[in-house]
Amino acid sequence: MTTPRIRALALCVFHHQGRILVHRFDDPVTGQTLFRPVGGGIEFGETSAQAIVREVQEELDQTVDHLRLVGTLESLFTYNNTPGHEIVQVYDGQFRDQRLYQMACLTGHESDGMAFQVTWQDSSAFTDSAPLVPEGLYPLLKNAGLLD
Repeated sequence: MTTPRIRALALCVFHHQGRILVHRFDDPVTGQTLFRPVGGGIEFGETSAQAIVREVQEELDQTVDHLRLVGTLESLFTYNNTPGHEIVQVYDGQFRDQRLYQMACLTGHESDGMAFQVTWQDSSAFTDSAPLVPEGLYPLLKNAGLLD
């Protein structure tokens, strides 16, 4: 069994015209639908902003500009029946390729090669039964004027 640890994470919402870019997925144990922005773990020796640039390049093959730290969240959660604990740096940023904002979805690839899709969603997509995660992200974005 793996020793529990706190994971440092960086996420970017790519806010555009009242929508943010999110990955929709389901908890395999509970079946609950969840939405989460693009990003991933911060590697030793890199800043959270550098992690965003690297993750977006690796997963979506895209370049990021104008990163702005929106806030920090601490997330305690259970996913796939496993407890998790993350410190999350939340960013807003822009894609260098402006055409991406007109696309309904983008296809990305995890480090293991598994494909995934991200879509542009407004606040109406996020509900109690299908929340935006990590917990506290929705109010953070609403207070920053990035979601209605």
